[in-house]
Amino acid sequence: MSQDFSPDQKRYLEGFVSGVQAVRGARGLPGFGGATAFQTQPAVNSPATVSGPDAVHLEAMARFEREGRKLSPQEVAKREEHPFDAYARFKTMAKENRFAKQLDDFRIRFHGLFYVGPTQDSYMCRLRIHNGILRAWQFRGVADLARQYGGGYSHVTTRANLQVREIGAADGIPFIEGLVDLGLTSKGSGADNIRNVTGTPTAGIDPQELVDTRPYAKEWHHHILNDRSLYGLPRKFNVAFDGAGRIAALEDTNDIGFQAVELREGFGVEAGVWWRLALGGITGHKDFARDTGVIVPLEQATRVADAIVRVFIRAGDRTDRTKSRLKYLLDAWGFEKFLEAVETELGLKLTRAPAGAVAPRPESDRMAHIGVHPQRQPGHNWIGVTLPLGRMTYEQMRDLAGLAEEYGDGDIRLTVWQNLLISGVRNAYVAEVERRVAEIGLATSASNVRAGLVACTGSRGCKFSAADTKGYADQIASHIDAVGLTVDTPINIHATGCHNSCAQHYIGDIGLIGARVAVSEEDTVDGFHLHVGGGFGGDANIGRELVRDVKGEDCPAVVEKMLRGYLARRSGPQETFAAFSRRHEIDELKAIFELEGA
Repeated sequence: MSQDFSPDQKRYLEGFVSGVQAVRGARGLPGFGGATAFQTQPAVNSPATVSGPDAVHLEAMARFEREGRKLSPQEVAKREEHPFDAYARFKTMAKENRFAKQLDDFRIRFHGLFYVGPTQDSYMCRLRIHNGILRAWQFRGVADLARQYGGGYSHVTTRANLQVREIGAADGIPFIEGLVDLGLTSKGSGADNIRNVTGTPTAGIDPQELVDTRPYAKEWHHHILNDRSLYGLPRKFNVAFDGAGRIAALEDTNDIGFQAVELREGFGVEAGVWWRLALGGITGHKDFARDTGVIVPLEQATRVADAIVRVFIRAGDRTDRTKSRLKYLLDAWGFEKFLEAVETELGLKLTRAPAGAVAPRPESDRMAHIGVHPQRQPGHNWIGVTLPLGRMTYEQMRDLAGLAEEYGDGDIRLTVWQNLLISGVRNAYVAEVERRVAEIGLATSASNVRAGLVACTGSRGCKFSAADTKGYADQIASHIDAVGLTVDTPINIHATGCHNSCAQHYIGDIGLIGARVAVSEEDTVDGFHLHVGGGFGGDANIGRELVRDVKGEDCPAVVEKMLRGYLARRSGPQETFAAFSRRHEIDELKAIFELEGA
């Protein structure tokens, strides 16, 4: 055989040998004496195949290189040093009071830490809390860690999770090790991993749910944590379980959405409750998870999710990070080809639901995350506590934990709406809990505008954000309340800082995305582009752009005009803002909202 290699062969060997070296290094084994793909003689002791939990990823990387495509820097970083193998080095950096930056910032996100400079010279830590439910003593423990190592506060996120900010360079590792001491973790909560597993926040206590999502979210959570091959995907990956309860889990915005449905008798499949499988949600890229026609037995959710992820690991794009989410693989392959690959991975055929077999799902209640609501357990209630755009001080966290233990069932339930629930409160204690919540500076009621307000971190804590989303979102709600404008239908206003759309602006009745607005040839100020008509669940819809480049300081008055125009011109008291905005063209809406020159 010729001793010379073609360019394609050299590209393949470069990826292959780098992958092998990475695996051997991860196992503490010596390398191959510096052999590279550009040597005319391959190393005689090179193994024929790569093995171990990282093999599927390394082989996928090598395939792209064999095709002549350049891996993204993040993929090269994962191959050169798996982030889990860098932990000892990160501990040394912490002892030296040094932050992980550049590609090390990417690697340390596998451990849940994010360096958020230059906005803040500190780490942010995002946890993993399956189904968003934790015990009050754990919640109190996070509060204490936030005080000891962070800024003394935390935020509830749009994945029913907690994140803590202002963690110093020396404190990042002690913080995440402190989480483990509480029975919690932040492992895999950032970067190219399966993120926090969400579920119905009222699981097990909801009078209308079809499925208690807690055991399924927990099973998937632990399945991920204990399989290294499920880390280091082509891009981040979201999975949610919606049990058809009163509070939406927004499963249709996830890569995998498991939707509890009831199958009717007489359609050739077993009647009863199943999961309906939806795939490809990524609303920042204007796509909801689409119904695949597949139904999954409840107990098979983890097995099916595992197969889906493994197909994505092998085939997802590792060269262009703007096109590496599952949606783009589905776009390239089509759903049938993808599902066939999943069936091959599973070794069995997926079950399809015949037309008409699925009964209508119970609708969610857009206000059920705020205030007092009866549980399925007679005489007990959950109480939704409003938080100022998800923020709580550590003192408030400790007080809330005390209320959950004294008057509730000891659970703290986080929601994707950036607030929390105290569950298991007996009727006789409801008034006392509401009073005590008010005493600590929070509330159990809010106007419809403030109740539906969602905002990402914004420019106060994220380098990608073009505007102070939390600040201006708060100004909008405060202005509407101050002028005495009452909106008597549920309304969601979502403010996000960049096209990553962490606050999912496209699904809001009114969605704002941050922008730099020019005020002179040289200067810009915080501003937003405004969208209207978004929705989720049974009302799923991607909002349309209404107006661009509204200065942040002008947004409260603009939103007021929009709401007044809606209330004055709607067809009746039952017509929602989203429905109203969808039945008018954009130019008509601008005239109704008195934004003609915008």
